[in-house]
Amino acid sequence: MYYAAVACRVLLALVFAASAVSKVRGRAAFTAFEDALRGMRLVPAGRVRRTALLVAAAETALPPLLALPATATAGLLLAVGLLAGLTASVAVTLRRGAVVGCPCFGATAVPLGRRHLVRNLLLTAAALTALAAAHRPAPDGGAQAAALLLAGGAGALAALVTATLDDLAALFAPSR
Repeated sequence: MYYAAVACRVLLALVFAASAVSKVRGRAAFTAFEDALRGMRLVPAGRVRRTALLVAAAETALPPLLALPATATAGLLLAVGLLAGLTASVAVTLRRGAVVGCPCFGATAVPLGRRHLVRNLLLTAAALTALAAAHRPAPDGGAQAAALLLAGGAGALAALVTATLDDLAALFAPSR
């Protein structure tokens, strides 16, 4: 369970790092994120900027929180809370039938869909899995370094798939 928690923490740290960078890399990127939030019609127009800043700040805080064992539990709790909010936002947007680009990893023409909802639910499950094992000690033994490397690699690979999910879906979609 310890190594699964490591993989989940790496997954979450990298996903939130990519998401945060996509939003704060420049004024145009942040404005595009605000525009997507505005299009989702989840918060009053006067609170869109504040909401965007809070989401970006939480995403920026998560990678270092998840990386350090002393703050991992706090990071996982923040991740669960943020993912719950993001998942609910996607669900409400889909339910309303609003067509808005997914603002998760930067501006895109790909509209929010069920795969984004499933992705967020799986990320929430990863956070809860890591939280369940947060206080378990690392196993002793000579294979620990290799197991940590394998767990970290698995988490990094899962993060890469997560961050490029829309591109992968387009790549494997049937031709029209």
